[in-house]
Amino acid sequence: MIYLRSFVFYIGYLSSGVLASIVACLVGPFISLNQRLKLFSLWPKFANWFLHATCNIKVEIIGEENLPKEPCVVVSNHQGQWETFSMQYLFHPLSTLLKRELLFIPLWGWAMSMLNPIAINRAKPKEAILQTLKEGSDRLSKGMYVLLFPEGTRVKAGRVGKYARSSFELAKRNQVKVLPLCHNSGDCWPAHRFIKKPGIITLNIGKPFYVEDSKRSAEDVRAWVEKNLNK
Repeated sequence: MIYLRSFVFYIGYLSSGVLASIVACLVGPFISLNQRLKLFSLWPKFANWFLHATCNIKVEIIGEENLPKEPCVVVSNHQGQWETFSMQYLFHPLSTLLKRELLFIPLWGWAMSMLNPIAINRAKPKEAILQTLKEGSDRLSKGMYVLLFPEGTRVKAGRVGKYARSSFELAKRNQVKVLPLCHNSGDCWPAHRFIKKPGIITLNIGKPFYVEDSKRSAEDVRAWVEKNLNK
């Protein structure tokens, strides 16, 4: 049944994604960025609902009272695909850091490019850091949340990779808060795996804070994530 449920999910997930991308490409050029962000967030909402309906995976959010109203840098651990689209409707307006190759995907990538993401070339890390600081500052100045994954790549469920300082340096330079996130999406939606395991994806939203020392903040948030995952 798990294989069957996962298969049904992917049929609906991929087909609805294609349909949403077509609509986005047709409508997106004629509406404002704010309207695009609201319109395009409908598909992630549907995807999470469909994930629950087909694979019995529920999403639980803890700490919603910690959500700041002002622009901030959102930092999340990275375990799989779930967090890359689910944050799109939890934070508004949002600009996400992603690898630029994703924008080359027909339809889906074209739609994503209209959401003003920060698309970096991971093959050139030094340039990527400078671009993150420059474009991240631009997005924050325009009143947007900026979502970053400090681990830089997907990490196996239950583990935490090294947190890079750049996310925290971005917040420090712009004198905005960092909002730490912790989730266990890899327990239910493992990276690069077909199977979706029934269960609960818990998203823990920590308390936002100002950065004084970017290196220390990166270490502290990593420790907080590790502690919550162990629970």
